[in-house]
Amino acid sequence: MRLYWEQPYTSEFEARVVRAWSEGGKHYAVLDQTLFYPTAGGQACDTGTLDGVAVVAVLEDAKTTGQVIHRLESPLSEGQTVVGKLDWARRYRHMQRHTAEHMLGQAFLRAAGWNVVAVNMHSPVCTMDFDGEPDEAIIRRAEALANWAVYANTAVRTFFTDGSEVEALGLRRNPKVTGTIRVVEIEHWDKVACGGLHVARTGEAGPIKITRLERYKGGTRIYFVAGWEALELFDQEHRLLARLGEKFSSGLLELEKPIENMRSEWYRVRAENSALKDELAERLMRDLLAEFPGLTIAAKVPNTVLDMVGKRLAEWPGVLALLLAEAEDKTRYVLLKHPSRSEDLQALWEAVLKPLGARGGGALVKLGVLPLAALHKALEGFQKYLSSHS
Repeated sequence: MRLYWEQPYTSEFEARVVRAWSEGGKHYAVLDQTLFYPTAGGQACDTGTLDGVAVVAVLEDAKTTGQVIHRLESPLSEGQTVVGKLDWARRYRHMQRHTAEHMLGQAFLRAAGWNVVAVNMHSPVCTMDFDGEPDEAIIRRAEALANWAVYANTAVRTFFTDGSEVEALGLRRNPKVTGTIRVVEIEHWDKVACGGLHVARTGEAGPIKITRLERYKGGTRIYFVAGWEALELFDQEHRLLARLGEKFSSGLLELEKPIENMRSEWYRVRAENSALKDELAERLMRDLLAEFPGLTIAAKVPNTVLDMVGKRLAEWPGVLALLLAEAEDKTRYVLLKHPSRSEDLQALWEAVLKPLGARGGGALVKLGVLPLAALHKALEGFQKYLSSHS
Protein backbone atom coordinates (compact mmCIF):
# COMPACT_ATOMS: atom_id res chain seq x y z
CA MET A 1 0.00 0.00 0.00
CA ARG A 2 1.30 3.41 -0.99
CA LEU A 3 0.72 5.60 2.04
CA TYR A 4 2.56 8.61 0.67
CA TRP A 5 -0.29 9.72 -1.59
CA GLU A 6 -2.75 10.12 1.27
CA GLN A 7 -0.19 11.12 3.93
CA PRO A 8 2.47 13.26 2.22
CA TYR A 9 3.18 15.17 5.44
CA THR A 10 3.70 12.04 7.57
CA SER A 11 7.32 11.03 8.10
CA GLU A 12 7.10 7.94 10.33
CA PHE A 13 5.17 4.67 9.93
CA GLU A 14 5.10 1.00 10.88
CA ALA A 15 5.09 -1.83 8.34
CA ARG A 16 5.78 -5.53 7.83
CA VAL A 17 8.46 -6.87 5.48
CA VAL A 18 6.60 -9.11 3.02
CA ARG A 19 9.60 -9.83 0.82
CA ALA A 20 13.36 -9.46 1.35
CA TRP A 21 16.31 -10.53 -0.78
CA SER A 22 19.92 -9.73 -1.67
CA GLU A 23 21.31 -9.58 -5.16
CA GLY A 24 24.69 -8.51 -6.50
CA GLY A 25 25.80 -7.33 -3.07
CA LYS A 26 22.70 -5.11 -2.73
CA HIS A 27 19.80 -5.64 -0.34
CA TYR A 28 16.11 -5.11 -1.09
CA ALA A 29 12.77 -5.22 0.73
CA VAL A 30 9.08 -4.86 -0.10
CA LEU A 31 6.72 -3.75 2.68
CA ASP A 32 2.99 -4.24 3.14
CA GLN A 33 2.72 -0.44 3.24
CA THR A 34 5.17 2.42 2.81
CA LEU A 35 5.60 6.18 3.00
CA PHE A 36 8.75 6.04 0.88
CA TYR A 37 8.17 7.66 -2.51
CA PRO A 38 9.96 5.89 -5.41
CA THR A 39 11.87 7.78 -8.08
CA ALA A 40 9.27 8.69 -10.71
CA GLY A 41 8.01 11.54 -12.86
CA GLY A 42 11.18 13.61 -12.55
CA GLN A 43 10.98 13.54 -8.73
CA ALA A 44 13.75 11.81 -6.77
CA CYS A 45 12.92 9.11 -4.25
CA ASP A 46 12.72 9.49 -0.50
CA THR A 47 15.50 8.27 1.75
CA GLY A 48 15.53 7.45 5.45
CA THR A 49 15.65 4.31 7.59
CA LEU A 50 13.76 1.07 8.29
CA ASP A 51 14.48 0.02 11.87
CA GLY A 52 17.71 2.01 11.68
CA VAL A 53 18.80 0.44 8.37
CA ALA A 54 19.44 3.13 5.77
CA VAL A 55 17.12 3.24 2.76
CA VAL A 56 19.45 4.37 -0.01
CA ALA A 57 17.03 4.20 -2.97
CA VAL A 58 13.37 3.46 -3.69
CA LEU A 59 12.00 2.23 -7.02
CA GLU A 60 8.82 0.70 -8.42
CA ASP A 61 8.53 -2.29 -10.73
CA ALA A 62 5.41 -0.83 -12.40
CA LYS A 63 3.95 2.68 -12.33
CA THR A 64 1.15 3.27 -9.79
CA THR A 65 0.23 -0.40 -9.33
CA GLY A 66 3.57 -2.21 -8.99
CA GLN A 67 5.52 -3.02 -5.86
CA VAL A 68 7.59 -0.32 -4.20
CA ILE A 69 11.09 -1.72 -3.71
CA HIS A 70 13.39 -0.33 -1.02
CA ARG A 71 17.15 -0.73 -1.57
CA LEU A 72 18.86 -1.02 1.80
CA GLU A 73 22.31 -0.59 3.27
CA SER A 74 21.99 -3.97 5.04
CA PRO A 75 19.43 -6.81 4.88
CA LEU A 76 16.10 -7.13 6.67
CA SER A 77 14.18 -10.35 7.37
CA GLU A 78 10.87 -11.36 5.80
CA GLY A 79 8.00 -11.12 8.29
CA GLN A 80 9.86 -8.54 10.36
CA THR A 81 7.92 -5.53 11.64
CA VAL A 82 9.82 -2.32 11.08
CA VAL A 83 9.47 1.37 11.87
CA GLY A 84 10.16 3.57 8.86
CA LYS A 85 11.44 7.12 9.21
CA LEU A 86 11.76 9.47 6.25
CA ASP A 87 14.38 12.14 5.78
CA TRP A 88 11.67 14.76 6.15
CA ALA A 89 13.76 17.76 5.05
CA ARG A 90 14.52 15.96 1.78
CA ARG A 91 10.87 14.94 1.27
CA TYR A 92 9.55 18.47 1.89
CA ARG A 93 12.04 20.04 -0.50
CA HIS A 94 11.01 17.57 -3.19
CA MET A 95 7.34 18.48 -2.59
CA GLN A 96 8.20 22.17 -2.95
CA ARG A 97 10.14 21.56 -6.17
CA HIS A 98 7.39 19.47 -7.71
CA THR A 99 4.61 21.91 -6.90
CA ALA A 100 6.70 24.79 -8.26
CA GLU A 101 7.25 22.79 -11.45
CA HIS A 102 3.47 22.49 -11.95
CA MET A 103 3.04 26.21 -11.31
CA LEU A 104 5.72 27.10 -13.82
CA GLY A 105 4.28 24.71 -16.41
CA GLN A 106 0.96 26.56 -16.25
CA ALA A 107 2.70 29.95 -16.09
CA PHE A 108 4.56 29.35 -19.37
CA LEU A 109 1.40 28.07 -21.01
CA ARG A 110 -0.38 31.29 -20.04
CA ALA A 111 2.56 33.57 -20.84
CA ALA A 112 3.35 32.25 -24.30
CA GLY A 113 1.57 28.97 -25.04
CA TRP A 114 4.71 26.95 -24.27
CA ASN A 115 4.29 23.28 -23.38
CA VAL A 116 6.49 21.26 -21.06
CA VAL A 117 8.63 18.68 -22.87
CA ALA A 118 10.71 17.27 -19.98
CA VAL A 119 11.57 17.97 -16.34
CA ASN A 120 14.34 17.02 -13.92
CA MET A 121 13.96 17.76 -10.22
CA HIS A 122 16.76 15.60 -8.80
CA SER A 123 18.86 18.51 -7.52
CA PRO A 124 18.14 21.88 -5.86
CA VAL A 125 18.48 23.61 -9.22
CA CYS A 126 15.79 21.93 -11.33
CA THR A 127 15.32 22.04 -15.09
CA MET A 128 12.28 22.24 -17.35
CA ASP A 129 12.37 21.93 -21.14
CA PHE A 130 9.76 23.76 -23.26
CA ASP A 131 8.84 23.76 -26.93
CA GLY A 132 9.20 27.55 -27.36
CA GLU A 133 12.10 29.64 -28.64
CA PRO A 134 14.28 31.28 -25.94
CA ASP A 135 12.89 34.69 -25.02
CA GLU A 136 13.96 36.62 -21.92
CA ALA A 137 10.72 38.60 -21.79
CA ILE A 138 8.64 35.41 -21.74
CA ILE A 139 10.82 33.95 -19.00
CA ARG A 140 10.33 36.99 -16.77
CA ARG A 141 6.59 37.08 -17.46
CA ALA A 142 6.16 33.40 -16.59
CA GLU A 143 8.24 33.76 -13.44
CA ALA A 144 6.05 36.63 -12.29
CA LEU A 145 2.87 34.66 -13.01
CA ALA A 146 4.15 31.65 -11.06
CA ASN A 147 4.96 33.82 -8.06
CA TRP A 148 1.56 35.47 -8.16
CA ALA A 149 0.20 31.94 -7.88
CA VAL A 150 2.48 31.49 -4.85
CA TYR A 151 1.11 34.65 -3.21
CA ALA A 152 -2.47 33.52 -3.88
CA ASN A 153 -1.74 30.61 -1.50
CA THR A 154 -4.45 28.45 -3.03
CA ALA A 155 -5.13 24.82 -2.17
CA VAL A 156 -3.36 21.93 -3.90
CA ARG A 157 -5.50 18.81 -3.97
CA THR A 158 -5.21 15.35 -5.52
CA PHE A 159 -7.75 12.78 -6.62
CA PHE A 160 -8.04 9.62 -8.70
CA THR A 161 -10.30 9.39 -11.72
CA ASP A 162 -11.16 6.90 -14.41
CA GLY A 163 -9.39 7.40 -17.73
CA SER A 164 -12.72 7.83 -19.50
CA GLU A 165 -13.29 11.09 -17.60
CA VAL A 166 -9.94 12.68 -18.40
CA GLU A 167 -11.09 14.65 -21.43
CA ALA A 168 -13.76 16.42 -19.41
CA LEU A 169 -11.29 17.47 -16.74
CA GLY A 170 -9.44 19.93 -18.99
CA LEU A 171 -5.93 18.81 -18.03
CA ARG A 172 -2.94 20.89 -19.08
CA ARG A 173 -1.48 17.91 -20.96
CA ASN A 174 -2.62 14.42 -21.86
CA PRO A 175 -1.71 11.75 -19.29
CA LYS A 176 1.06 9.25 -20.09
CA VAL A 177 -0.81 6.35 -18.47
CA THR A 178 -4.21 4.78 -19.02
CA GLY A 179 -6.80 3.39 -16.65
CA THR A 180 -7.06 5.04 -13.24
CA ILE A 181 -5.42 8.47 -13.32
CA ARG A 182 -4.18 10.52 -10.37
CA VAL A 183 -4.79 14.23 -10.88
CA VAL A 184 -3.06 17.09 -9.07
CA GLU A 185 -5.13 20.27 -9.09
CA ILE A 186 -3.88 23.68 -8.03
CA GLU A 187 -7.10 25.56 -7.33
CA HIS A 188 -7.92 28.19 -9.99
CA TRP A 189 -4.51 27.63 -11.60
CA ASP A 190 -3.54 24.22 -12.94
CA LYS A 191 -4.73 20.66 -13.35
CA VAL A 192 -2.55 17.80 -14.59
CA ALA A 193 -2.13 14.04 -14.24
CA CYS A 194 0.73 13.34 -11.84
CA GLY A 195 1.84 10.67 -9.38
CA GLY A 196 4.20 12.96 -7.47
CA LEU A 197 3.96 14.53 -4.03
CA HIS A 198 3.04 18.14 -3.44
CA VAL A 199 2.62 20.73 -0.73
CA ALA A 200 -0.88 21.51 0.55
CA ARG A 201 -0.98 25.15 -0.57
CA THR A 202 0.89 27.11 -3.23
CA GLY A 203 2.39 29.50 -0.68
CA GLU A 204 4.58 26.66 0.60
CA ALA A 205 6.27 26.26 -2.81
CA GLY A 206 7.62 29.80 -3.04
CA PRO A 207 9.50 31.80 -3.80
CA ILE A 208 10.14 30.52 -7.32
CA LYS A 209 13.18 31.87 -9.15
CA ILE A 210 14.33 31.10 -12.69
CA THR A 211 18.11 31.34 -12.59
CA ARG A 212 19.07 30.64 -16.18
CA LEU A 213 17.75 29.78 -19.64
CA GLU A 214 19.36 28.27 -22.71
CA ARG A 215 18.47 26.95 -26.14
CA TYR A 216 18.05 23.19 -25.90
CA LYS A 217 17.04 20.66 -28.57
CA GLY A 218 15.21 23.26 -30.62
CA GLY A 219 13.36 24.69 -27.62
CA THR A 220 14.19 26.31 -24.30
CA ARG A 221 15.57 24.86 -21.07
CA ILE A 222 15.09 26.84 -17.87
CA TYR A 223 16.80 26.31 -14.53
CA PHE A 224 14.82 27.15 -11.40
CA VAL A 225 14.92 26.96 -7.61
CA ALA A 226 11.95 27.01 -5.26
CA GLY A 227 10.97 27.09 -1.60
CA TRP A 228 13.69 26.66 1.00
CA GLU A 229 16.25 26.01 -1.71
CA ALA A 230 15.48 29.36 -3.32
CA LEU A 231 15.89 31.11 0.04
CA GLU A 232 19.19 29.32 0.60
CA LEU A 233 20.42 30.37 -2.82
CA PHE A 234 19.39 33.98 -2.17
CA ASP A 235 21.25 33.88 1.15
CA GLN A 236 24.41 32.51 -0.47
CA GLU A 237 24.28 35.12 -3.22
CA HIS A 238 23.63 37.93 -0.73
CA ARG A 239 26.59 36.87 1.41
CA LEU A 240 28.81 36.75 -1.68
CA LEU A 241 27.68 40.21 -2.81
CA ALA A 242 28.20 41.56 0.70
CA ARG A 243 31.80 40.28 0.73
CA LEU A 244 32.44 41.77 -2.70
CA GLY A 245 30.85 45.03 -1.58
CA GLU A 246 33.32 45.23 1.30
CA LYS A 247 36.27 44.54 -1.00
CA PHE A 248 35.19 47.20 -3.48
CA SER A 249 33.80 49.64 -0.87
CA SER A 250 30.57 49.60 -2.82
CA GLY A 251 26.87 48.99 -2.26
CA LEU A 252 25.64 45.53 -3.24
CA LEU A 253 23.59 46.83 -6.15
CA GLU A 254 26.40 49.13 -7.31
CA LEU A 255 29.08 46.46 -7.73
CA GLU A 256 28.84 46.24 -11.48
CA LYS A 257 30.75 49.49 -12.10
CA PRO A 258 33.88 48.76 -9.97
CA ILE A 259 33.98 45.19 -11.30
CA GLU A 260 33.78 46.47 -14.88
CA ASN A 261 36.54 48.99 -14.12
CA MET A 262 38.72 46.20 -12.74
CA ARG A 263 37.95 44.05 -15.77
CA SER A 264 38.97 46.84 -18.14
CA GLU A 265 42.18 47.37 -16.19
CA TRP A 266 42.91 43.66 -16.30
CA TYR A 267 42.55 43.60 -20.10
CA ARG A 268 44.87 46.61 -20.35
CA VAL A 269 47.50 45.01 -18.11
CA ARG A 270 47.19 41.70 -19.96
CA ALA A 271 47.79 43.42 -23.31
CA GLU A 272 50.75 45.32 -21.85
CA ASN A 273 52.16 42.11 -20.37
CA SER A 274 51.77 40.31 -23.69
CA ALA A 275 53.66 43.08 -25.49
CA LEU A 276 56.46 42.99 -22.91
CA LYS A 277 56.73 39.19 -23.17
CA ASP A 278 56.87 39.46 -26.93
CA GLU A 279 59.65 42.04 -26.67
CA LEU A 280 61.55 39.87 -24.15
CA ALA A 281 61.22 36.75 -26.31
CA GLU A 282 62.55 38.60 -29.34
CA ARG A 283 65.51 39.95 -27.35
CA LEU A 284 66.31 36.52 -25.85
CA MET A 285 66.24 34.91 -29.28
CA ARG A 286 68.68 37.49 -30.63
CA ASP A 287 70.95 37.01 -27.61
CA LEU A 288 70.93 33.21 -28.06
CA LEU A 289 71.73 33.47 -31.76
CA ALA A 290 74.67 35.73 -30.88
CA GLU A 291 75.83 33.46 -28.02
CA PHE A 292 75.68 30.32 -30.19
CA PRO A 293 76.94 31.33 -33.66
CA GLY A 294 76.94 27.68 -34.75
CA LEU A 295 73.15 27.73 -34.24
CA THR A 296 73.24 24.67 -31.93
CA ILE A 297 71.70 26.13 -28.79
CA ALA A 298 71.38 24.72 -25.26
CA ALA A 299 70.08 27.24 -22.76
CA LYS A 300 67.86 27.99 -19.81
CA VAL A 301 65.20 30.67 -20.40
CA PRO A 302 62.37 32.17 -18.30
CA ASN A 303 59.30 29.94 -18.18
CA THR A 304 56.96 32.79 -19.14
CA VAL A 305 58.54 33.09 -22.61
CA LEU A 306 59.76 29.53 -23.21
CA ASP A 307 57.19 28.77 -25.91
CA MET A 308 57.58 32.15 -27.58
CA VAL A 309 61.37 31.88 -27.81
CA GLY A 310 61.05 28.29 -29.05
CA LYS A 311 58.62 29.29 -31.77
CA ARG A 312 60.94 31.99 -33.05
CA LEU A 313 64.01 29.75 -33.06
CA ALA A 314 62.15 26.95 -34.85
CA GLU A 315 61.63 29.32 -37.79
CA TRP A 316 65.31 30.36 -37.93
CA PRO A 317 67.24 28.48 -40.67
CA GLY A 318 69.95 26.16 -39.37
CA VAL A 319 68.86 26.11 -35.70
CA LEU A 320 68.90 23.08 -33.40
CA ALA A 321 68.01 23.95 -29.81
CA LEU A 322 67.15 22.61 -26.38
CA LEU A 323 65.48 25.25 -24.22
CA LEU A 324 64.71 24.57 -20.56
CA ALA A 325 62.73 26.51 -17.94
CA GLU A 326 61.98 26.03 -14.26
CA ALA A 327 58.21 25.84 -13.67
CA GLU A 328 57.34 25.39 -9.99
CA ASP A 329 58.02 21.70 -9.25
CA LYS A 330 59.12 20.64 -12.74
CA THR A 331 61.29 21.52 -15.70
CA ARG A 332 59.63 22.40 -18.98
CA TYR A 333 61.52 21.81 -22.19
CA VAL A 334 61.35 22.65 -25.88
CA LEU A 335 63.50 20.54 -28.18
CA LEU A 336 63.39 21.88 -31.73
CA LYS A 337 65.10 22.11 -35.07
CA HIS A 338 64.69 23.89 -38.37
CA PRO A 339 63.92 21.53 -41.30
CA SER A 340 67.33 22.40 -42.73
CA ARG A 341 69.07 20.50 -39.90
CA SER A 342 69.79 16.81 -40.50
CA GLU A 343 69.71 15.57 -36.90
CA ASP A 344 67.13 12.96 -35.88
CA LEU A 345 65.14 14.79 -33.19
CA GLN A 346 63.42 11.62 -32.01
CA ALA A 347 66.72 9.78 -31.55
CA LEU A 348 68.14 12.76 -29.69
CA TRP A 349 65.09 12.86 -27.39
CA GLU A 350 65.31 9.14 -26.66
CA ALA A 351 69.04 9.29 -25.95
CA VAL A 352 69.14 12.48 -23.83
CA LEU A 353 65.73 13.37 -22.36
CA LYS A 354 63.85 10.10 -22.06
CA PRO A 355 66.38 8.54 -19.62
CA LEU A 356 65.92 11.62 -17.41
CA GLY A 357 62.14 11.00 -17.15
CA ALA A 358 60.95 13.27 -19.95
CA ARG A 359 57.30 13.27 -21.01
CA GLY A 360 55.94 14.91 -24.14
CA GLY A 361 56.29 14.68 -27.89
CA GLY A 362 56.21 16.33 -31.28
CA ALA A 363 57.95 16.19 -34.67
CA LEU A 364 60.10 19.24 -35.50
CA VAL A 365 59.25 20.74 -32.10
CA LYS A 366 59.02 18.54 -29.01
CA LEU A 367 57.33 19.96 -25.92
CA GLY A 368 57.13 18.39 -22.50
CA VAL A 369 58.32 18.23 -18.92
CA LEU A 370 61.22 16.79 -16.93
CA PRO A 371 61.82 16.39 -13.21
CA LEU A 372 63.07 19.67 -11.76
CA ALA A 373 66.40 18.13 -10.75
CA ALA A 374 67.09 17.04 -14.34
CA LEU A 375 67.52 20.54 -15.78
CA HIS A 376 71.33 20.75 -15.74
CA LYS A 377 71.76 17.07 -16.64
CA ALA A 378 69.61 17.66 -19.72
CA LEU A 379 71.78 20.56 -20.89
CA GLU A 380 74.98 18.56 -20.32
CA GLY A 381 73.56 15.44 -22.00
CA PHE A 382 72.44 17.43 -25.03
CA GLN A 383 75.91 18.90 -25.53
CA LYS A 384 77.66 15.54 -25.01
CA TYR A 385 75.35 13.79 -27.42
CA LEU A 386 76.04 16.29 -30.19
CA SER A 387 79.78 16.18 -29.54
CA SER A 388 79.80 12.39 -29.86
CA HIS A 389 77.75 12.48 -33.07
CA SER A 390 79.54 15.31 -34.84
